[in-house]
Amino acid sequence: MTTDDVLQVTDSGDPGVRTLTLNRPEAYNALTVELKERLLTALREAAADDGVRAVVLTGAGKAFCAGQDLKEHVGLLQSGDDAPLRTVADHYTPIIEAITGMAKPVIAGVNGPAAGAGAALAYASDLRIVAGSANFLMAFANVGLGPDSGASWTLQRLVGYGRAMELMMLARTVDATEALRIGLVGEVVADDELAARVHEAALKLAAGPTVAYAKIKSTLATAAEGTLADALAAEDAAQTVLGGTADHTEAVDAFVNKRKPVFTGK
Repeated sequence: MTTDDVLQVTDSGDPGVRTLTLNRPEAYNALTVELKERLLTALREAAADDGVRAVVLTGAGKAFCAGQDLKEHVGLLQSGDDAPLRTVADHYTPIIEAITGMAKPVIAGVNGPAAGAGAALAYASDLRIVAGSANFLMAFANVGLGPDSGASWTLQRLVGYGRAMELMMLARTVDATEALRIGLVGEVVADDELAARVHEAALKLAAGPTVAYAKIKSTLATAAEGTLADALAAEDAAQTVLGGTADHTEAVDAFVNKRKPVFTGK
């Protein structure tokens, strides 16, 4: 485990699960420049590490992530520093690209409130398992801003255009129960069961066909913004690759011999 002031990086399980824990509990894990830079680096490292086959993103303390640290943001604006105007391009966009483009599954273990860019981190993840005390808030309009961190793309694909418009314009808090009902999250568990449940799901994914998961992510992304022809072409290209993987060969052999497959992620 590597620990610093703002992010904890923990490896566990075999095959490997890497857990990235936003670690500013006193500030509800609000995103400072330091935390954003550290998170981006950690995501890229996880993506490049063949020993990591699933990634968990969660928060320390009572919150998942409150979004942008507005105290730092205001201080930088008042100082005349133009860093706040560059943070979408420098930080949020590449962080979301690292999550969505990672060729392995990412689970958001939402342990408490998630707002603004913090909620967008969860929306960009492949699976969202949340605690009963968790809630989501698209808070951008409250501070006179529009969405960033990919929320304009991810949120409407989870809950639909009309609901996404409502949640962004009215900045209405969605509790865990409603989040499950509208399809924003996939599972709600008791607060004290969240860590164990997320780890269980991550271990299952880490032991799965990693290359197939990567193609599932990429084909769904293509289909979400393309035509049927685009989707069919992407599926064909993916199956051409996957048909030659060791995991596919193993799965077919396991089926024929009536045993459970053992995937290597290759």
